Amino acid sequence: MDNGSLKVTGNVELVDMDGNPFPVKPVFSLCRCGLSQKMPFCDASHKGKFDSCVRAETVLEEK
Repeated sequence: MDNGSLKVTGNVELVDMDGNPFPVKPVFSLCRCGLSQKMPFCDASHKGKFDSCVRAETVLEEK
């Protein structure tokens, strides 16, 4: 999302660097600004403090 989080949808398992899973819902947002108090999830701390509109060039399809 422009100037905000990375929205993740679908059947996704999110794990930390030690392989421990995070509890997730079918849709969740990951922090990109580094300001969230709920890392790795977005808590909207970026509002008015983060500027980025990087986007993926293609959509990956399930195999």
